[in-house]
Amino acid sequence: MINNRNTPILFVLFGGLILLFIISPLLSMFLATTPLQLFETSKDPEVVNSIWLTLRVSFLATLFFAIGAIPLAYFLARTKFKFKKLVNGIIDLPIVIPHSAAGIAILGFISRDSVLGKVASSLGLNFVGHPVGIALAMAFVSIPFLINAARDGFESVPIKLEKTALNLGASPVRVFFTISFPLAWKNILSGLIMMFARGLSEFGAVVIVAYHPMITPVLIFERFGAFGLKYARPVSVVFIIVCLVFFIFLRTLSKEKHTNNA
Repeated sequence: MINNRNTPILFVLFGGLILLFIISPLLSMFLATTPLQLFETSKDPEVVNSIWLTLRVSFLATLFFAIGAIPLAYFLARTKFKFKKLVNGIIDLPIVIPHSAAGIAILGFISRDSVLGKVASSLGLNFVGHPVGIALAMAFVSIPFLINAARDGFESVPIKLEKTALNLGASPVRVFFTISFPLAWKNILSGLIMMFARGLSEFGAVVIVAYHPMITPVLIFERFGAFGLKYARPVSVVFIIVCLVFFIFLRTLSKEKHTNNA
């Protein structure tokens, strides 16, 4: 480890400027919001309902898509095939495309004219303007974080351990759940947290798929457009506080689990 005294002062200066750039807008927003505004906003039924909807949908979307994302990450970490780089590029695609474009893509995928939409309609469902549609939009833009983190975790697991267990008669499924998954758990949990957090903050894709029911990012946009900064800012501050509380809790839980497994 490099001693702090050996760190160039210019690096410290530039690092401080970047931290200041991140903190200053948030700090100014918090300072511009009075405790009374925060109290009144936290009691607003529309705000409370939107926050719970956002948390619930993002959490369920993360759990549901993890069922497929984690095995895919393991496959990518352990298998060599011709178009592997292409597949990895496809996985990262939702991160680099505009999220409004992602919303258009999801809307076309779940609209009543699509195959999925027709199947849903036959069952009396319409994903557009529905929490399921919101979950799909959230998952689309956030799932790369889980897949990439889980893949890195599985790649860090020594292949020798898996081969030894297989040679001793363990099935591939048992090896996965008793060796690979537990050893990669820290990365997987980190990916789950990042996917959940990214889903919470999504606006561009969701607003195209479902303006109503309103998740909190859409509600903030709606209040800003209708009433201006004064009414949108308290909702933003309350939502940021809620997100920070959940994020810190999940990060702490992640560290505790890692310490207990060490």
